[in-house]
Amino acid sequence: MDCGPLCDAIEAVTEGYKGKDFSHMGMVYFRNDSLYIIEAAGSSVRLTTLKKFSQNTSKEMPVFRLKEKYRKLIPAAVAFSLQQIGVPYDEEYVYDNGAYYCSELIYDAFMFANGGKPFFQMTPMTYKQPGTNEFFRAWVEYYKSIGKPIPEGLPGCNPGGMSVSDKIEIIAPLPPKGE
Repeated sequence: MDCGPLCDAIEAVTEGYKGKDFSHMGMVYFRNDSLYIIEAAGSSVRLTTLKKFSQNTSKEMPVFRLKEKYRKLIPAAVAFSLQQIGVPYDEEYVYDNGAYYCSELIYDAFMFANGGKPFFQMTPMTYKQPGTNEFFRAWVEYYKSIGKPIPEGLPGCNPGGMSVSDKIEIIAPLPPKGE
C-alpha cells in the first residue's frame, strides 16, 4: 500500500517474502462472479473490490494462499472475516483491543478457523529504525496525534512477517496498477 511515511516505516522493520516489503494485506473473497478483498483499512473492516484494492499500490501485488494441507481452514476464516465487517480500524496497532489492523484481522481469522489455536506467528512489534534505538519520526508524530504511547515490544503481526510463513505459498504476482 502507498500510504507515505507510516507504510515506509512498516516496510522497513520486517523482511518479507523474497526480500519484498509489505505494508498491507487482505483476504481474497469470491462472490457473485466478482473478486473482493476483505481488509481492515480506512475506518473499519470492509469489503473492497479487487480493482479498488489494487489502485492503492504502485508496486507488484503478490497473491499468497494456504498450502493444500491447511486449506480446510479457509471457509471458517472467510466467515469469521465477513462477520468482522464494520469493526473499527485499529489505529493503535495493539492486538486484541476490539479493533483490527490488516494483519491482525487475518491472524484472528485463521486462529478462529484453527479452533482457537494460533495459526500464524506473533512477534514483538517494533517502531524503531533498524539498527538504532530511535523511533521512526512518523510513528512518534502519529502516536502523539492520537494521544497514545508507542506500543514498542507488544506482541503483534505484520504483512511482511506473515508473508514468510511456512504455511503459505505464492501463487501469482500481480502487476502494479496501470499495467
